[in-house]
Amino acid sequence: MDEQKKSAVKDLTEGEPAKLIFYFTLPLLAGNVFQQLFGFVDTLIVGRFLGVEALAAVGCTGPMMFLMLGFVMGMTSGFSIYTGQRFGAKDFDGIRYSTLCCIVLSLISSILLSIFGVTFCYELLILMQTPLEIIDGAYQFIVIIYGGVIGFIMLQMQSNLLRALGDSKMPTVFQAVTLSINILFEPIAIIGLDLGIPGAAGATIASLIIGNIICFVYILKKVPILHVRREDFKFDKKIIWEHLRIGVPMGFQTSIIAIGALVLQMALNGLGPIAVASFAAAHRVDGIAVMPMMSFGVAISAFTAQNFGAQKFARINEGVKKCIWMSCSFSIAVAVFNVFFGGDLIEIFVGAEQTQVIDYGRLFLIVNGGFYWVLSLLFIFRFTLQGLGESVVPTIAGGVELVMRVLAAIFLVEYWGYFGACLAAPLAWVGACIPLAVAFMIVRKRLMKLYTDE
Repeated sequence: MDEQKKSAVKDLTEGEPAKLIFYFTLPLLAGNVFQQLFGFVDTLIVGRFLGVEALAAVGCTGPMMFLMLGFVMGMTSGFSIYTGQRFGAKDFDGIRYSTLCCIVLSLISSILLSIFGVTFCYELLILMQTPLEIIDGAYQFIVIIYGGVIGFIMLQMQSNLLRALGDSKMPTVFQAVTLSINILFEPIAIIGLDLGIPGAAGATIASLIIGNIICFVYILKKVPILHVRREDFKFDKKIIWEHLRIGVPMGFQTSIIAIGALVLQMALNGLGPIAVASFAAAHRVDGIAVMPMMSFGVAISAFTAQNFGAQKFARINEGVKKCIWMSCSFSIAVAVFNVFFGGDLIEIFVGAEQTQVIDYGRLFLIVNGGFYWVLSLLFIFRFTLQGLGESVVPTIAGGVELVMRVLAAIFLVEYWGYFGACLAAPLAWVGACIPLAVAFMIVRKRLMKLYTDE
């Protein structure tokens, strides 16, 4: 217990659940917004200073970034769930060994993913039918991002370890600092050094490296509970498997969804640069808009993991109920804001003269906003199941999302054009939410039985 007191962590197994989840979510929301702002800044600076064609080049790499970086976010979050469960059980030796597993597995993954991404990214751009006028710029951007993916992986890993221990504030600080550095570096690289699109990618990687160093120093000085000791260096096949059992499926869930996004991007590319630029700009706004829902999901995952480790099953049920009310309320408010002001945000990217891009982007935000409440439920069900160590049904749900996006790309874009592309995400959310809701009700009944049997 002394180690816990010396650490900047938060015990989520005691206190009023709604209050704990809400205050855990606030800095998490800020952190997720900062994460999205990386892409926002890239799109804004590239679009305003290098033109719509460059914006389309960077924008069309979005699904490719989501394919890899989404896998990283899901995987590292999954690794840290075991850490959170050990923290809830007050197993400090288990926390340290889990930290070691997270570090080693993340390093191995970063090497493999970087090699794969750099080797095949151009072929993937061709497979996506990227327009010839933007393919070179797209390659210049994504090959640097893939080459420096270790910076993203290790920052995510360190941040997720802190969140697993109930600290959502400091990861937000590190993301804010990293973004600020990126905002400073990117205009210098693009405008001052005249490095163009490669400069945007290089500035992002450089800021991630600095952010990693700052986060590491903080953990070294302030969070002794995560310090790995010499005696922790051992091979425990069972515990390593637990990390992989949860982490790898969570990574693949996001990657499966990203494959659907890639197929959709292929269909969009066939509609021309205006449609691609519109979708890219609107997707940046939408990415920030959904952060409240995602943040509540991540919060309930940490809450569930700690209370599952502490075997407080009725408390998990209470937390989920209150999280649903809070998240759905936020989703409705954000949807209303997007409907009325989304076009103004898109105008920031491209300028008021690009009326067709703005109109297309506004259509995307209106269609998606109408289904944010479904996405809110999807996140809560998925992250609760993951916090409990369940990985099969969330993976199946990811497969449903893939199928729905592919069907939209094949049929809806073919017949309805850009409007069909706008329907892809809402259809995917509805399809994925059904198996997750059923699985959650089954697991909930099992947990309540465990509670009554205590």
